[in-house]
Amino acid sequence: MKISVDDKELFTLTETQKKVIMNDIPADIFEQDMCRRLHYILMDKYARCFERLKKEWEPKLKDLGVDAIPLDEAKFAEMIFSRPEYQDRKARENASSSL
Repeated sequence: MKISVDDKELFTLTETQKKVIMNDIPADIFEQDMCRRLHYILMDKYARCFERLKKEWEPKLKDLGVDAIPLDEAKFAEMIFSRPEYQDRKARENASSSL
């Protein structure tokens, strides 16, 4: 089983690794179960990151005089990303290392 993202292979489960997993997971749902697990991991990471983004930015927006924010997560995030004050992690690290 090859795991890829954007056509880039990340890793491959060997037949032995698959058999070890299938010792616990029925073979007929193996692929579906692996997809479900990968989806869960990525969406859980997204949810935790979104919570931190919201926690950081809601007070900042209030201080900046913003009186309405979108309830939709994607629209809220895009509003933050369009702010001139917004910096992603890499930009924040670069800014702090140049001090």
